[in-house]
Amino acid sequence: MAARITLKQLSGLYAISRLQAADGIPGWADGPGFVSITRTDDELSITCLQDRVPDAVKHDRDWVAFKLQGPFAFDETGIVLSVIRPLSENGLGIFLVSTFDGDHLLVKDKDRPAATRLLGEAGHTLL
Repeated sequence: MAARITLKQLSGLYAISRLQAADGIPGWADGPGFVSITRTDDELSITCLQDRVPDAVKHDRDWVAFKLQGPFAFDETGIVLSVIRPLSENGLGIFLVSTFDGDHLLVKDKDRPAATRLLGEAGHTLL
């Protein structure tokens, strides 16, 4: 049986930004709302409320964020799969960010109505 998750939609629209791997973390990245900063050998990726992202920065706008209401144990399986499967199987793109205590699912704002319907049909609860 697939996991049944409660998801809380966060307020505001989000952007996913890409900077160079060697760039410092810009001051605009921090502030209210969900913020994720990830550095790899290839890039510095920042997810935050889109109104903070300067136009000159490479980014993708108009994402809606949902927090999977955890916390979830690290050995708990099927949590993310149960949420992304109904979206992926219906052609909706997603962006997922994991934290120590849980996960955040982002979908394009234009896909929000379909995403909330599909998640509800899959047995999840949306707040």
